[in-house]
Amino acid sequence: MELLFSSTGRMGRRAFLALAALLLSLTFAFQALPGGPVHDWARWIVYPALLFSGACLLCKRLHDRGRRGWWAGLVLWALAMAWPSPHDAGQVPYLLILLGAAVELGMMPGQKGPNRFGPAPLKAA
Repeated sequence: MELLFSSTGRMGRRAFLALAALLLSLTFAFQALPGGPVHDWARWIVYPALLFSGACLLCKRLHDRGRRGWWAGLVLWALAMAWPSPHDAGQVPYLLILLGAAVELGMMPGQKGPNRFGPAPLKAA
């Protein structure tokens, strides 16, 4: 539960990618459900929970890279603006932000050793 509902500490690349894929899969699965009154009410619970969990994951991974967690807000804002698929050229800036975040968080290694956000994830485990 701490992985998905706490923004403190650091998270390694593999754990981040696995949990990010899980959250995106849950989001797609929820959107694929047929609409109706129950779905309309459930989205007021499901989407904030997914958004909060995504923010926590992004914060932890940003911490592992030595960045402040508030940058997660920029990534989530870009994702919300481009979701579920870009429709016009006006969404190019959001896609560039998401591309930069994918490279920074999904491909680059974390800082070696402890940093101001805690010990390295592999050492803490």
